[in-house]
Amino acid sequence: MTTIEKQLLQAPRNHRYVLTVVAIVLILLAWSVTELSLKLDSNGMKIASNIIGGLFNPDLEFLFDLSNKGVLYLLWETLAIALLGTLVGAVLAVPLAFLSASNIVPKPVAWIIRLVLIFIRTIPALVYGLMFIRVTGPGPFAGVLTIGITSIGMLSKLYVDAIEELDVKVLESMTSIGCTTFEKIRYGIIPQLASIFLSVMIYRFDMNMREASILGLVGAGGIGAPLIFAMQGYKWEQVGSILIGLVVLILIIEFISNKLRAKLVNG
Repeated sequence: MTTIEKQLLQAPRNHRYVLTVVAIVLILLAWSVTELSLKLDSNGMKIASNIIGGLFNPDLEFLFDLSNKGVLYLLWETLAIALLGTLVGAVLAVPLAFLSASNIVPKPVAWIIRLVLIFIRTIPALVYGLMFIRVTGPGPFAGVLTIGITSIGMLSKLYVDAIEELDVKVLESMTSIGCTTFEKIRYGIIPQLASIFLSVMIYRFDMNMREASILGLVGAGGIGAPLIFAMQGYKWEQVGSILIGLVVLILIIEFISNKLRAKLVNG
């Protein structure tokens, strides 16, 4: 018997704790099942089969239409909303992240800013979309603002984690040789954070592409509105065209973003 096997056998057994956790999970699962209605709508299977049929028989003219009512244009608009929204959120998240980092500012200030960020994260994107539509009117601009605000919460949180893991010895060394604050930021902080910030931003853009697709449902631009209108009008060939275009675009973006993030993280 190896040393590792002996250590595993000698380790204390927390059977009571494990059984308690399993029992709680099973009770919660049973309660959840009883509270949910698992019945399918009478027309549900028919609609599902129509959607699948639309995927295999898409409206190719609609899919490759280059006008502002075609799938390609709508996907391009959705991509633009996601990209601009991500950039807005990434820029605004940087100062908020530094203000909520306890190793940069006093802890009371950091906790106040963190509470603000938690509040921002608790509001769903569709609610932000409905609010901005009232302010700016329906259209892509409302979608950009919505994506930007919803991105701030997550980006700030991940930025803070990176800031609080800064190698302070580098900053102390720069202080000892008389570097200015700007020089410490330029040569001590930015090189440590740039790749992490960019990696997080790319990851958020990947998520925002899906968010932008949904925001069209409330009139915030993008491909969501044409999708829901096609479904309401039982135009399953158009639904298939939109879903095919959306899936292909998201797969391309995910492939590219994964490559970029791996390059940034691994150097």
